[in-house]
Amino acid sequence: MRHDKAKILIDLARRLAGSAEGLTLDEMAAAVEVDRRTAERLRDALWDLFPGMEAVADPPTKRFRIPSGLDGFLQAPTADELAALGAAAAELEAEGSTVRATGLRSLEAKVLSALRQQARRRIAPDLEALLQAEAIAVQAGPRPFEDEAILAAIREGIKAGLTVRFAYMGGSSPGREREVTPYGLLFGRSNYLVAAEGDGAPRNWRLDRIRDIAVSPRVAYRPDGFSLQGYADQSFGIYQDDTEDVILEFSPAAAASALRWRFHVGQTAEPQADGSVRIAFRSSGMRELAWHLFTWGADVRIAAPERLRLLLIDQLREAAGAHGGAGPR
Repeated sequence: MRHDKAKILIDLARRLAGSAEGLTLDEMAAAVEVDRRTAERLRDALWDLFPGMEAVADPPTKRFRIPSGLDGFLQAPTADELAALGAAAAELEAEGSTVRATGLRSLEAKVLSALRQQARRRIAPDLEALLQAEAIAVQAGPRPFEDEAILAAIREGIKAGLTVRFAYMGGSSPGREREVTPYGLLFGRSNYLVAAEGDGAPRNWRLDRIRDIAVSPRVAYRPDGFSLQGYADQSFGIYQDDTEDVILEFSPAAAASALRWRFHVGQTAEPQADGSVRIAFRSSGMRELAWHLFTWGADVRIAAPERLRLLLIDQLREAAGAHGGAGPR
């Protein structure tokens, strides 16, 4: 029990040292999964251990932080943490995301170089064993496009609050120059800039179709309250179109697999009396969803919307025609 408390104290100290604005008591309690009274006791214990801890007024409450940081002993990474960092870099390398992989490898080198020699020797055997025992299973699919100059310009525009200009090789007028307000980047099977042109709504711009990008001196006005994650969560995948209520019914044979699958962040699942399962969510991106449902074969039935069902039928008809079979009736 004492060992567990020590781990919680160190974890909380790291969080307070790593937060510029600090944490409230309720946030501290949620971070280490304790009640508020226990969080108060932990705070008092940390004040004894770190006299430089500050209480910052944030009416109607207070925030606590350790502005001077922690010493090297408390900040030394474990073999598991370094292995996870290396695995994340290896996964990005395997899928072709070279720019982000290089960033993680640079961070990995900085972390290792900051360790004292004794600490490096202590964790080296465990780290080597973990790296040899874990591998990345590369999934089939398009290699994501990452260009260092394009990503750097977009990130500079976001940080400086400026628009970016580029020639876009997609859309109805390939090659036309665009000036957009950058909202963020979506990384996946294909990588996209989320940005708005003029007063329009945000849309996705494929990075591999962007040419001659530059940061402009014009101030970018990004709407208050916009959430990139919320924007991404509206769709099944990347594509954004009309949002609809989706109801999918999976056979008893596929029910267990369907329950383990996350189709959408807002999905609900209802097991049925016959062993099947009904999964419902509200989403856009019907075409991409239809592409995915193709892989479930006869184990899924689309109860709604009708547009999604017709899209899947069209896919089946095209596939059957391409392979010499009769289309569905």
